[in-house]
Amino acid sequence: MARRTEYDASQAAQRLKVPAAAFRWARHIGLLPDPDASSWQWSRAAVEALDADAIRAAFPGQPISGGVAADRIAEALGTPNVLGERNVTSFVVRRFIGRRLLTELSAKDGSLLHPDQVAEVCRRTDLAELVAADTPLGPAQAAKRLGVRRTDFDWMLRLKWIKPAEVIEVRFGTSRFGTEDVALYTTQSVDALTARSEVDWDQLRTIPKGRRSPLAALAKKATAV
Repeated sequence: MARRTEYDASQAAQRLKVPAAAFRWARHIGLLPDPDASSWQWSRAAVEALDADAIRAAFPGQPISGGVAADRIAEALGTPNVLGERNVTSFVVRRFIGRRLLTELSAKDGSLLHPDQVAEVCRRTDLAELVAADTPLGPAQAAKRLGVRRTDFDWMLRLKWIKPAEVIEVRFGTSRFGTEDVALYTTQSVDALTARSEVDWDQLRTIPKGRRSPLAALAKKATAV
């Protein structure tokens, strides 16, 4: 069998017999050198030169899941998640990872996080504002927040004024065929739409049901350019 000459993070962790999450955390804190074989791979020599004990010592505990992190953030805000009512969800945690407030330590579906880093985020004085900005809204909720009809929000999507942060599959009933993809938008990105000067928001918010959206003309003009 040919010897492996290049290792990604998971393979390097396996070679060193350290947890993959610990390896990724060591990379985050600068304990490891940058990959030398490619932008994401280390050479065999580089991996063999790494100090496995130092990697383990840098992260002696266990990572926590995105769901647990969401629960801890909710508790820090004084609004604990309870069965049937989650005030902070894993969606928010993933947005925090995107903001680089948290470091993703998993290479698979589902987040793994350092508990101390989550605790540090929970101590932020602007935590409530950050959670509010990253709270998910479906299309109908986004339209309601803007005070416009759902059809007007759909035109904003056609105009590419906003993009979903995530698309999830929602199941209706027990049948696999009863599913639908639902786009989720951050509250911050929805609120940012009100800064668009092309829109007469007072007019848009008072258009009666059944009347053609004035955004249709903007979309037509945009496609004609």
